Amino acid sequence: MKLQKTILILALCLSGIMAQAQKLSVQLEELSAIEFKEAVKKSCETAILPIGVLEKHGPHMPLGTDVYTAREMALRAAEMEYAVVFPWYYFSQINEARHQPGTIAYSPELIWKVLQETLDELSRNGFKKIIIVNGHGGNKAFLEYFGISQLSQKRDYALYWYQPSYDREVIKQAEALTMHDPLDQHAGNRETSMVKSIVPDLVHPELAGTQSGADLDRINNLEHVYTGIWWYASFPNHYGGDGSKATAKAGKLIMDSVASQFADVIKDIKEDKNVPQLMEQFYKDAENPLGTKQPY
Repeated sequence: MKLQKTILILALCLSGIMAQAQKLSVQLEELSAIEFKEAVKKSCETAILPIGVLEKHGPHMPLGTDVYTAREMALRAAEMEYAVVFPWYYFSQINEARHQPGTIAYSPELIWKVLQETLDELSRNGFKKIIIVNGHGGNKAFLEYFGISQLSQKRDYALYWYQPSYDREVIKQAEALTMHDPLDQHAGNRETSMVKSIVPDLVHPELAGTQSGADLDRINNLEHVYTGIWWYASFPNHYGGDGSKATAKAGKLIMDSVASQFADVIKDIKEDKNVPQLMEQFYKDAENPLGTKQPY
């Protein structure tokens, strides 16, 4: 009996040592509750929220294209500079594609509330620096307004939005393997190549030519005017560009370059003291605007 107990204790100790020796996953959903505590510490309290959407991407790409690209970008970068990556997130602004099959367009109120509560919950669980990486162009205006609206009340975390820039030389190399796509707006050469490198079996460049990705420019009678129907006026097929020559090799070049850039950004954010300090001072000043020194 004592021998069995000794063996059991030894086995538990060994399993604990092995668990500690295992590499912490960057994926939040893969962490145990105990590992999660260590991950918060190891990440310097930094989490990444990759945001995509479910929408048509031409006749040749999966509905989850933006979710795949944003999450893959985050995962690759987090492996280089440790941070915890939130699971699949597709609660986004996509009203402009409601006429296309497969589009999941939640209400503006819901996408705002879900994003805010997700940030609040990440903060409650110890993350004080949260980085959004967005895979969907239609979120730009929403995320900009959401970001500045964070200042409407005091938060105990800092929100950052990573906006990748593409290395021109890398794009040239990718185009040499594929083609130059002068429009390249949505499901075009670059995006198709990137997703081809992530989920090759879900991308079919041979079908890209079955629908037009041309800009129809149907409201060119109006100058100096914005209207919400602009995207539908230009790209009713929800396809802009030409994805017919895309390759996984070209996509890998682009993804590797952007992921490396993002890893550097994560490191900078983890070390950043300016944004938290400025936010703290702002909240203090906002509580007593008459007491704000003039000029600042």
